[in-house]
Amino acid sequence: MNRQSKQYNHIFNKQTENTTSKAPSIYHLVSNILLLYGLYLLCRVIFLVENWNLYASGWNNISIWNLFVGGLRFDTAAICYTNLLYILLALLPLPFTQKKWWQNMCKYLFLITNSIAICLNLIDTVYSQYSGRRTTSSFFQEFSNEHNLGGIFGIELLNHWYLALAGAAMIALLWWLYRDCRINITRWSFRQIGLGLLLYLCTGMLMIVGIRGGVSYHRPIAITTAGRYVNQPSETNIVLNTPFTLIRTIGKISFHNPEYFSTSTLDSIYNPIHYPTNTCLHSCQSKNVVVIILESFGMEYFGAYNNYKGYTPFLDSLIQHSLTFQHSYGNGRKSIDAMPSVLSSIPMFIEPYILTSSSLNDISGLANELAHIGYRTAFFHGADNGSMGFLEFSKSTGFEYYYGMNEYCHQSAITNQKRFHGMDDFDGEWGIFDEPFLQYMSCMIDTLPQPFMASVFTATSHHPFPLPDQYKKTIPEGTLPIHRGIQYTDHALRSFFASASKQPWFNNTIFVITADHTNQSEYPQYTTSVGSLLVPIIFYDPTGTLPIGMSNIIAQQIDIMPTLLGILGYNKPYIAFGKDLLNTPPEQCWAINYNGMYQYLWDNYLLQFDGTKPIALYNLHDDPLQQHNLLGTQPEKEQSMVQHLKAIVQSYMQRMIENKLTIE
Repeated sequence: MNRQSKQYNHIFNKQTENTTSKAPSIYHLVSNILLLYGLYLLCRVIFLVENWNLYASGWNNISIWNLFVGGLRFDTAAICYTNLLYILLALLPLPFTQKKWWQNMCKYLFLITNSIAICLNLIDTVYSQYSGRRTTSSFFQEFSNEHNLGGIFGIELLNHWYLALAGAAMIALLWWLYRDCRINITRWSFRQIGLGLLLYLCTGMLMIVGIRGGVSYHRPIAITTAGRYVNQPSETNIVLNTPFTLIRTIGKISFHNPEYFSTSTLDSIYNPIHYPTNTCLHSCQSKNVVVIILESFGMEYFGAYNNYKGYTPFLDSLIQHSLTFQHSYGNGRKSIDAMPSVLSSIPMFIEPYILTSSSLNDISGLANELAHIGYRTAFFHGADNGSMGFLEFSKSTGFEYYYGMNEYCHQSAITNQKRFHGMDDFDGEWGIFDEPFLQYMSCMIDTLPQPFMASVFTATSHHPFPLPDQYKKTIPEGTLPIHRGIQYTDHALRSFFASASKQPWFNNTIFVITADHTNQSEYPQYTTSVGSLLVPIIFYDPTGTLPIGMSNIIAQQIDIMPTLLGILGYNKPYIAFGKDLLNTPPEQCWAINYNGMYQYLWDNYLLQFDGTKPIALYNLHDDPLQQHNLLGTQPEKEQSMVQHLKAIVQSYMQRMIENKLTIE
């Protein structure tokens, strides 16, 4: 019996030695995680190379070491988030974890999760060019009603085939270099199990530290933490990674009252309630209003704003007979930000207003206010009726009628007008081509009794910038893909104004033309944190009642609503976060926006504020590329700007939370 026992033990120990020598170990887990760090770093390098034109002008002022340290912290958090389950399962100190099926399950969990993370980083290499920031969870709400994303993604995959190859190569490396890992417990004694549990607990604690971004911070790192490692808000995209920004914004509360001031002090510094004035242009009362929001029409594409020819010959000619603003800014970087800003004077702070819980608040807007004095209102958008939440927002802000792709196709079917062809006018991606849809808008406006207020959001100059067949050979290429789309929409506007000018309502109408946001860029002055927000704001009155010329005062999208109501002599109080450009002294004109941090423009200066403290001050007149931070050199100006900015932010947050966006 003893001899048999010794023989058995000899065989068992031999098997154990063989198993131990060949078995995966915890060191393999470390090598797998280090592999992820390398791939995240490679994704960051690819992001930088692909978007180099956005960062080249300020690269000499960027600390490579700070980028590396900041990127390492955010990569650590993302890797811990996405691999938390994998690591805990792989190191679980239980007998069945030694089985092959368990190791295979852990392997495929690791490979699938991290393949998705790599793809997200590479996709954002392109998408962030349009959104201006890394993608957050609001993306899924923003495009929840779009049915064309598959086609858009396919086109981008072809256009950026090299990114697809890079992604495939990195995923192949994941599969090739992955090593099985587990705790090598050969005999399940209490001591070994205890050591396994200790390792398990220590690993869990390290994961928590990684997720929080370190042990020396009272609060976990947030997206705004990236601002510590860069000079400009746009540069935070280099430090951040997309898995982190997606995960950290899931279920996030958009608005928080910072309580910088008491209520009485707040109202004395800034109050968004507008009251009637005696300086309004009463001769414009009862005039119609048409607000045109152009997709992706950055100021860069206009010849009238620049010292080159540009791609908007019609709008350049219209500007010569209009009131235009040289320094005019968008209050957001996406289409979904523009409607609240332009039509309800609500800027984008933290997240798009339409996607927050506050979108259920009672709000006002041009349509609602003008309806109080007898205006009929209509909104036009050539995309699918559920696109971007525009239908819902137009109803909530008071528009009486909505005309989208559905109405266009229905109207085409019941009329004999040869210029409308239903879905044959669909651009294949986003909506009806601008030329036929603007003609349709002109026809539908003819059915509205005066006075009316109408607004349109164009679609054709949206990526991937399709053109109708008849223009593919006649519209020349530009230096960027978007330039052909800009030229086509400019032509469509020429046709619209030619048709509208023949209608009886034309001379009794004030036209406002702006853009939702900027897009592709090739000039350094349009790639800075404020240059990337420069959009046109044009007021055109065919009768010449309004002032004509290029104004140097600071303007922004949220100023459009109060300026129009001032022009019309509106005699009721209302809430708007912007200002009346014609009844505000130039020295009191300012602009504000948010892109990872608050930016406040006043008197040639730009202040950047992270919600707690100012982080940069630039003189845009002397330093348009924002390369020389003057923070601390002009304390009085800095303090004044910070105080006004804080008051705007607190008033916004407080009214959003308390649902006080209308006059009772």
